[in-house]
Amino acid sequence: MKSKFHIPQHKLVYETLRKHINEGIYVKGDILPSENELCVTHQVTRPTIRKALSRLVHEGYIKKKQGKGSIVMGHPKGVGILSLTGTTSAVGKENLVTKIIVKPEIKNWETAFSYPLRGDEIEVGCFYFERLRVLNKQPVFYDITMIPNRNLPRFTSRNWENKSLYDTLRTIYQIEIIGGEQRLMAITADEKLQKFFNVKPGHPVLQVDRRLETNRDGFFIYSQIFCDSTKSPLYSTF
Repeated sequence: MKSKFHIPQHKLVYETLRKHINEGIYVKGDILPSENELCVTHQVTRPTIRKALSRLVHEGYIKKKQGKGSIVMGHPKGVGILSLTGTTSAVGKENLVTKIIVKPEIKNWETAFSYPLRGDEIEVGCFYFERLRVLNKQPVFYDITMIPNRNLPRFTSRNWENKSLYDTLRTIYQIEIIGGEQRLMAITADEKLQKFFNVKPGHPVLQVDRRLETNRDGFFIYSQIFCDSTKSPLYSTF
């Protein structure tokens, strides 16, 4: 059965090109294929390609130069934590260390970070886990994630150290993130966050509550992320 959810073509092209730049398929100074070549490769129209390239320009991945085309600038400074492909893809595996604070465990829902839960979600419970993400040896993200306990065999027994949640969901369970919503709030670090980020009382922290939509009908992922954005600026590609 075909999913009722649809990701716009320009987003798919954007995510693919960004992934290729992050993984070093295209490096700084390279010139991307022409718009015509990209149209053929991705089987889309030129306006779609131009929209994807415009987004890459806006975020600093490439620059356009008359007579030359799209020149790769490399990975921009900052962290695109709101990307559809996740933090690992946004910053690169070589720069990111994932430490598991609480291993995935099955729990009853107590909250979904202010998002309402449906009855069927409450009935199945959730997989709950906590992670600390270290970027270039600096702790930048602490996140809490809750995923419905529905058709995810052996989820708790997998090794999640330095593993991408999005990649695992996509390759093992055929679950892909296709969009979502987020709520951002400026807070100060409590004792727990002070310890994780090695900061003093009163240190500013960004809190992001997210409800992510997937290609599996009625299957949502809930997360709460705390970011020390003083160490790495953030940008949005959501």
